[in-house]
Amino acid sequence: MTDEAIDDVDRAILHALQEDARNMSSGDIAERTGTSDSTVRKRIQRLESDGMIKGYSADIDYQRSGYPLRMLLFCTAAIPDRGDLIPDILDIDGVVSVQELVTGEQNLLVTVVGESDSDITPVAQELLDMGVTVADEVLVRSHETEPFGEFVPE
Repeated sequence: MTDEAIDDVDRAILHALQEDARNMSSGDIAERTGTSDSTVRKRIQRLESDGMIKGYSADIDYQRSGYPLRMLLFCTAAIPDRGDLIPDILDIDGVVSVQELVTGEQNLLVTVVGESDSDITPVAQELLDMGVTVADEVLVRSHETEPFGEFVPE
């Protein structure tokens, strides 16, 4: 949690970075927000140090990069252990994300990418070896994202 609440300038910065962090300069954001370049840079540094901006990453099209399978594994782990298991699950080859779910019987959502079923099957086995049960598997055709609308400045 941050000690300082975010304001409209912070929201505009977050929205701009979600749109295209790689090509969005602090000057571009300053122009959008009606603030100075240095104000934007300071705000970004604060948002990073407060942990609101956790990092920057590329949005990979796994299918085009040679990994046509994207599988969602809905898993169940012991409630006291599920959060602690996340780093170990992320270390499994092919796992690209883990989400901790707080409602429902399945409490972890593991996203795996691979070239074939033979890439996905070992992930399920490693999860079982950790004491995690795979309750359901869903093959994903496409995955699109959009910046969070609440960050759009009014």
